[in-house]
Amino acid sequence: MFSYFSILPVRFHIKDDLSKPSVLGAMLFFLPLGGLVLGGLSIGLYLLLESLGWYAGLIVGVAYMMLYGFIHTEAIMDVADALYAKHAGKDAYAVIKEPTVGAMGALWAIGIMLLKVAGIVFLLGADGWDYFLVILLVSRLGLLLLFRTQTFRSGIITKLQEAFKLKYFITSYIFFSAIGFMLLGWKFFVLLVLAMVVSYLLANRLKKALGFSNGDVLGTTLESIEILLFIGAALLWL
Repeated sequence: MFSYFSILPVRFHIKDDLSKPSVLGAMLFFLPLGGLVLGGLSIGLYLLLESLGWYAGLIVGVAYMMLYGFIHTEAIMDVADALYAKHAGKDAYAVIKEPTVGAMGALWAIGIMLLKVAGIVFLLGADGWDYFLVILLVSRLGLLLLFRTQTFRSGIITKLQEAFKLKYFITSYIFFSAIGFMLLGWKFFVLLVLAMVVSYLLANRLKKALGFSNGDVLGTTLESIEILLFIGAALLWL
Protein backbone atom coordinates (compact mmCIF):
# COMPACT_ATOMS: atom_id res chain seq x y z
CA MET A 1 0.00 0.00 0.00
CA PHE A 2 2.79 2.44 0.90
CA SER A 3 4.72 1.55 -2.25
CA TYR A 4 1.69 2.27 -4.44
CA PHE A 5 0.13 5.28 -2.72
CA SER A 6 3.15 7.11 -1.27
CA ILE A 7 6.84 7.79 -1.82
CA LEU A 8 7.82 6.09 1.45
CA PRO A 9 10.64 3.59 0.79
CA VAL A 10 9.39 0.00 0.80
CA ARG A 11 11.45 -3.05 -0.12
CA PHE A 12 10.16 -6.35 -1.47
CA HIS A 13 11.82 -9.71 -1.92
CA ILE A 14 12.32 -10.75 -5.53
CA LYS A 15 10.07 -13.78 -4.92
CA ASP A 16 7.16 -11.73 -3.57
CA ASP A 17 4.09 -12.03 -5.79
CA LEU A 18 2.43 -8.62 -5.51
CA SER A 19 -0.29 -9.52 -8.01
CA LYS A 20 -1.93 -12.13 -5.76
CA PRO A 21 -5.59 -11.28 -4.97
CA SER A 22 -4.90 -11.60 -1.25
CA VAL A 23 -2.10 -9.03 -1.52
CA LEU A 24 -4.21 -6.61 -3.57
CA GLY A 25 -7.17 -7.00 -1.23
CA ALA A 26 -5.00 -6.37 1.82
CA MET A 27 -3.50 -3.32 0.11
CA LEU A 28 -6.93 -1.71 -0.14
CA PHE A 29 -7.81 -2.84 3.39
CA PHE A 30 -4.90 -0.76 4.69
CA LEU A 31 -5.53 2.25 2.41
CA PRO A 32 -6.90 4.35 5.31
CA LEU A 33 -3.73 3.57 7.27
CA GLY A 34 -1.83 5.46 4.58
CA GLY A 35 -3.78 8.61 5.44
CA LEU A 36 -3.04 8.20 9.14
CA VAL A 37 0.68 7.59 8.63
CA LEU A 38 1.17 10.43 6.14
CA GLY A 39 -0.86 12.70 8.41
CA GLY A 40 1.18 11.66 11.44
CA LEU A 41 4.43 12.39 9.63
CA SER A 42 3.07 15.78 8.58
CA ILE A 43 2.08 16.65 12.15
CA GLY A 44 5.52 15.56 13.38
CA LEU A 45 7.13 17.92 10.88
CA TYR A 46 4.79 20.71 12.00
CA LEU A 47 5.81 20.22 15.63
CA LEU A 48 9.46 20.55 14.64
CA LEU A 49 8.77 23.79 12.76
CA GLU A 50 5.96 25.17 14.92
CA SER A 51 7.96 28.25 15.91
CA LEU A 52 7.67 29.42 12.28
CA GLY A 53 3.92 29.93 12.67
CA TRP A 54 1.86 29.90 9.47
CA TYR A 55 5.01 29.26 7.43
CA ALA A 56 5.36 25.89 9.18
CA GLY A 57 1.83 25.03 8.08
CA LEU A 58 2.66 26.00 4.51
CA ILE A 59 5.74 23.77 4.49
CA VAL A 60 3.79 20.88 5.98
CA GLY A 61 0.93 21.29 3.50
CA VAL A 62 3.29 20.95 0.56
CA ALA A 63 5.24 18.17 2.29
CA TYR A 64 2.04 16.16 2.79
CA MET A 65 1.34 16.29 -0.94
CA MET A 66 4.94 15.35 -1.66
CA LEU A 67 4.62 12.30 0.58
CA TYR A 68 2.05 10.79 -1.75
CA GLY A 69 3.97 11.93 -4.81
CA PHE A 70 1.34 14.44 -5.98
CA ILE A 71 -0.37 11.41 -7.54
CA HIS A 72 -3.87 12.77 -6.86
CA THR A 73 -2.95 16.23 -8.13
CA GLU A 74 -1.85 14.64 -11.39
CA ALA A 75 -5.26 12.94 -11.52
CA ILE A 76 -6.97 16.34 -11.30
CA MET A 77 -4.96 17.55 -14.30
CA ASP A 78 -6.03 14.57 -16.37
CA VAL A 79 -9.69 14.76 -15.37
CA ALA A 80 -9.91 18.52 -16.01
CA ASP A 81 -8.32 18.14 -19.45
CA ALA A 82 -10.64 15.23 -20.28
CA LEU A 83 -13.75 17.16 -19.20
CA TYR A 84 -12.89 20.17 -21.35
CA ALA A 85 -11.99 17.87 -24.24
CA LYS A 86 -15.36 16.13 -23.93
CA HIS A 87 -17.12 19.50 -24.16
CA ALA A 88 -15.22 20.10 -27.41
CA GLY A 89 -16.41 16.79 -28.84
CA LYS A 90 -13.11 14.94 -28.38
CA ASP A 91 -12.55 11.45 -26.97
CA ALA A 92 -12.21 12.02 -23.21
CA TYR A 93 -10.55 8.66 -22.61
CA ALA A 94 -7.91 9.28 -25.27
CA VAL A 95 -7.17 12.70 -23.76
CA ILE A 96 -6.93 11.37 -20.21
CA LYS A 97 -4.36 8.78 -21.30
CA GLU A 98 -2.09 11.33 -23.00
CA PRO A 99 1.24 11.96 -21.19
CA THR A 100 0.93 15.72 -21.67
CA VAL A 101 -1.20 18.22 -19.77
CA GLY A 102 -3.21 21.13 -21.11
CA ALA A 103 -3.58 24.65 -19.75
CA MET A 104 -6.92 23.96 -18.04
CA GLY A 105 -5.56 20.86 -16.33
CA ALA A 106 -2.59 22.81 -14.99
CA LEU A 107 -4.80 25.67 -13.77
CA TRP A 108 -7.22 23.34 -12.01
CA ALA A 109 -4.34 21.48 -10.34
CA ILE A 110 -2.80 24.74 -9.11
CA GLY A 111 -6.17 25.93 -7.77
CA ILE A 112 -6.84 22.66 -5.96
CA MET A 113 -3.32 22.62 -4.51
CA LEU A 114 -3.74 26.15 -3.15
CA LEU A 115 -7.05 25.23 -1.50
CA LYS A 116 -5.57 22.03 -0.10
CA VAL A 117 -2.48 23.68 1.37
CA ALA A 118 -4.53 26.59 2.75
CA GLY A 119 -6.84 24.11 4.51
CA ILE A 120 -3.90 22.30 6.09
CA VAL A 121 -2.35 25.60 7.23
CA PHE A 122 -5.62 26.60 8.86
CA LEU A 123 -6.29 23.27 10.59
CA LEU A 124 -2.80 22.94 12.00
CA GLY A 125 -2.70 26.60 13.06
CA ALA A 126 -6.02 26.16 14.88
CA ASP A 127 -4.69 23.05 16.69
CA GLY A 128 -7.10 20.89 14.69
CA TRP A 129 -4.64 18.02 14.40
CA ASP A 130 -7.28 15.42 15.25
CA TYR A 131 -9.57 16.80 12.52
CA PHE A 132 -6.68 16.70 10.06
CA LEU A 133 -5.93 13.05 10.79
CA VAL A 134 -9.58 12.00 10.69
CA ILE A 135 -10.21 13.78 7.39
CA LEU A 136 -7.27 11.95 5.82
CA LEU A 137 -8.76 8.73 7.20
CA VAL A 138 -12.38 9.18 6.09
CA SER A 139 -11.43 10.44 2.62
CA ARG A 140 -9.81 7.07 1.98
CA LEU A 141 -12.72 5.19 3.51
CA GLY A 142 -14.84 7.06 0.99
CA LEU A 143 -12.69 5.64 -1.80
CA LEU A 144 -13.17 2.12 -0.47
CA LEU A 145 -16.90 2.60 -0.93
CA LEU A 146 -16.27 3.39 -4.59
CA PHE A 147 -14.31 0.18 -5.03
CA ARG A 148 -17.47 -1.67 -3.95
CA THR A 149 -19.98 0.34 -5.97
CA GLN A 150 -18.34 1.53 -9.21
CA THR A 151 -17.35 -0.01 -12.54
CA PHE A 152 -13.95 1.10 -13.81
CA ARG A 153 -12.30 1.35 -17.20
CA SER A 154 -8.85 0.49 -15.91
CA GLY A 155 -7.01 -2.81 -15.77
CA ILE A 156 -5.19 -2.30 -12.47
CA ILE A 157 -8.19 -0.70 -10.76
CA THR A 158 -10.41 -3.58 -11.90
CA LYS A 159 -7.91 -6.09 -10.49
CA LEU A 160 -7.89 -4.23 -7.17
CA GLN A 161 -11.67 -4.11 -7.18
CA GLU A 162 -12.00 -7.85 -7.84
CA ALA A 163 -9.56 -8.61 -5.02
CA PHE A 164 -11.31 -6.28 -2.56
CA LYS A 165 -13.81 -8.77 -1.19
CA LEU A 166 -16.69 -7.82 1.08
CA LYS A 167 -14.80 -9.13 4.12
CA TYR A 168 -11.96 -6.66 3.48
CA PHE A 169 -14.44 -3.81 3.05
CA ILE A 170 -16.40 -4.50 6.25
CA THR A 171 -13.41 -5.20 8.48
CA SER A 172 -11.56 -2.15 7.18
CA TYR A 173 -14.52 0.09 7.97
CA ILE A 174 -14.93 -1.39 11.45
CA PHE A 175 -11.23 -1.27 12.32
CA PHE A 176 -10.53 2.26 11.09
CA SER A 177 -13.86 3.59 12.37
CA ALA A 178 -12.79 2.49 15.84
CA ILE A 179 -9.54 4.45 15.43
CA GLY A 180 -11.41 7.47 14.09
CA PHE A 181 -13.85 7.40 17.00
CA MET A 182 -10.97 7.33 19.48
CA LEU A 183 -9.48 10.38 17.77
CA LEU A 184 -12.60 12.53 17.40
CA GLY A 185 -15.59 10.93 19.08
CA TRP A 186 -19.03 11.31 17.48
CA LYS A 187 -17.73 13.97 15.07
CA PHE A 188 -15.84 11.20 13.30
CA PHE A 189 -19.11 9.66 12.14
CA VAL A 190 -20.35 13.03 10.87
CA LEU A 191 -17.23 13.38 8.74
CA LEU A 192 -17.41 9.73 7.65
CA VAL A 193 -20.99 10.04 6.41
CA LEU A 194 -20.13 13.26 4.59
CA ALA A 195 -17.11 11.61 2.97
CA MET A 196 -19.16 8.61 1.84
CA VAL A 197 -22.00 10.69 0.41
CA VAL A 198 -19.77 13.23 -1.34
CA SER A 199 -17.42 10.59 -2.76
CA TYR A 200 -20.32 8.58 -4.16
CA LEU A 201 -22.12 11.58 -5.68
CA LEU A 202 -18.97 13.20 -7.08
CA ALA A 203 -17.62 9.98 -8.57
CA ASN A 204 -20.94 9.32 -10.27
CA ARG A 205 -21.10 12.89 -11.54
CA LEU A 206 -17.61 12.62 -13.04
CA LYS A 207 -18.43 9.23 -14.54
CA LYS A 208 -21.52 10.66 -16.19
CA ALA A 209 -19.58 13.66 -17.53
CA LEU A 210 -16.64 11.61 -18.83
CA GLY A 211 -18.47 8.47 -19.85
CA PHE A 212 -16.23 6.25 -17.70
CA SER A 213 -14.50 6.00 -14.34
CA ASN A 214 -10.83 5.20 -13.67
CA GLY A 215 -8.01 5.85 -11.22
CA ASP A 216 -7.90 9.54 -12.12
CA VAL A 217 -11.54 9.90 -11.08
CA LEU A 218 -10.66 8.27 -7.75
CA GLY A 219 -7.74 10.65 -7.20
CA THR A 220 -9.85 13.69 -8.08
CA THR A 221 -12.57 12.50 -5.72
CA LEU A 222 -10.08 12.06 -2.88
CA GLU A 223 -8.66 15.57 -3.27
CA SER A 224 -12.15 17.07 -3.48
CA ILE A 225 -13.36 15.26 -0.36
CA GLU A 226 -10.40 16.43 1.70
CA ILE A 227 -10.81 20.07 0.67
CA LEU A 228 -14.56 20.05 1.33
CA LEU A 229 -14.07 18.41 4.73
CA PHE A 230 -11.31 20.87 5.64
CA ILE A 231 -13.81 23.66 4.97
CA GLY A 232 -16.62 21.85 6.79
CA ALA A 233 -14.57 21.14 9.90
CA ALA A 234 -13.35 24.74 10.00
CA LEU A 235 -16.88 26.12 9.71
CA LEU A 236 -18.52 23.73 12.17
CA TRP A 237 -16.00 23.21 14.91
CA LEU A 238 -12.88 25.42 14.66
